[in-house]
Amino acid sequence: MSTSATTARKRKRSRRSIWLRFLIHSHWMSSAISLIGMVLFAITGITLNHARQIEAEPVIENHTADLPANLQQVLRDQSHEETAPLPAELTAWLKRRLSVSTSGRDAEWSEDEVYLSMQGPGSDAWIAIDRASGAVEYESTSRGWVAYFNDLHKARHTPTAWVWFLDVFAVATLVFCLTGLLLLYERADKRRSTWPLVGLGLIAPWILILIYIH
Repeated sequence: MSTSATTARKRKRSRRSIWLRFLIHSHWMSSAISLIGMVLFAITGITLNHARQIEAEPVIENHTADLPANLQQVLRDQSHEETAPLPAELTAWLKRRLSVSTSGRDAEWSEDEVYLSMQGPGSDAWIAIDRASGAVEYESTSRGWVAYFNDLHKARHTPTAWVWFLDVFAVATLVFCLTGLLLLYERADKRRSTWPLVGLGLIAPWILILIYIH
């Protein structure tokens, strides 16, 4: 065999080795990033599929209070159309009196009432304040930890930071899956069952969709 042919083969093996190292490196890094997320999403996928069977009894709490005279005057002095945040003094008082954080949330203002909805993962809460009498009513509903994680799975009533996290997690999962597919391709000649199993994973859901979902 000529020297040039031997050199070409060495270069080809070297390029393939670099490619495989890149795939393996990308595969394990993406798996490390997405591991915990995939476990949680797999578990909540099961709980979402069986939500009716494991639905918890909601826990409802209701509290009432009366605004101090100075805060009633603060409300009377406020003039808003539709939505606006609560005054800082009122936010601080609600935190002390009801242990409720309302910062960063917009309330619905009307002539008679200020209404604030505070939905979150697995929970719901609201505050209604009568602008004339200063009467405050607060109600919170908790649907339990299963509902909490189910809502995180769907990014339901979650902050923007959580939505961004899910986007990063989704990209990492895609990288994990695609690099895994390329590694399967590289090693498939040593494992004859590779492509039949990949084909089964592709065809099985479509068979179920065609037969049972119309």
